[in-house]
Amino acid sequence: MIRWLLALAVLLIANPALADELRPVSIQLEQVDEARWNLGWRQPLASPQADRTARPDLPETCEVSGEPVLDNSALAVVGRAQVTCEGDIAGSRIGWPALFGQGDAILRVAPLDRPVQVYRLTAQEPYAEVEARPSRMQVWRGYFVIGVEHILAGWDHLLFVIALVLLVGRTWPVVKAATAFTVAHSITLAATTLGVTGLPQRPVEALIALSIVFLAVEIARGTKDTITRRLPCLVAFAFGLLHGFGFAGALREIGLPEGEVPAALVSFNLGVEAGQLLVIAAVLAALSVIRRVRAGAEAPALRIASYAIGITGAYWLVDRVIG
Repeated sequence: MIRWLLALAVLLIANPALADELRPVSIQLEQVDEARWNLGWRQPLASPQADRTARPDLPETCEVSGEPVLDNSALAVVGRAQVTCEGDIAGSRIGWPALFGQGDAILRVAPLDRPVQVYRLTAQEPYAEVEARPSRMQVWRGYFVIGVEHILAGWDHLLFVIALVLLVGRTWPVVKAATAFTVAHSITLAATTLGVTGLPQRPVEALIALSIVFLAVEIARGTKDTITRRLPCLVAFAFGLLHGFGFAGALREIGLPEGEVPAALVSFNLGVEAGQLLVIAAVLAALSVIRRVRAGAEAPALRIASYAIGITGAYWLVDRVIG
């Protein structure tokens, strides 16, 4: 566990982009009239040398009108184009064939006379078939998977959960603290998504990094009586409100299906909770193994883990404040 955390810290510091929210390829196809559609896509780049020529693969009855407009930056390629389609595209396939090594893609199709459809594309299944009438189950399934992947690939939220487990240490108190964290981030996520409130993303990202540093310091203090050890649910709830604004940033990029916003929000949160439970179970199992293998090894292991977590969080904090 110690080696894993130290390796994780080195990996995340060497690749600060991994600390960001989950950022899949994003594809949007919105109908303008009977024949015309607006196509847009955003391709995050893992490195400056990444392929910038990838394009969405459209149905055979559709073709791009004119030259696509591309906005290139160091971290992403944003493209847009006008598309003309003959007839209904229901039953046609749309995809992103260049997904190998890039993770997932989120496809949004917005016909004029039907609800918005949202599909998750993967390297194994890089195409989706547009439905004549999307089912509610499609929304539930798609956003649940997105929620699970978000907590597992969103390294800052993941590291916060790991630090919370290491700090509390016992199964039932950890579950209660994690539940408080989930309830809190669900509140701010829903409020931000529905337009009730919101915060600028850059300060939020910096404060999330600060929350990780705070927990790392608390772990390093050992068994000293602190407010976090006395009231872990309260501290988890307070920081959960902050992390909810970060989750909202991820959903803002992915988008929500019109007419199915409540289902998408609930299923996304359920996915996040499922991912958190997997992480909690893994860390508790690791702590149990350490206690059984070598008596007295838990305290130094936690101290080393706190250094790895604290260094990573501090690096993210500096990077997000001045980067």
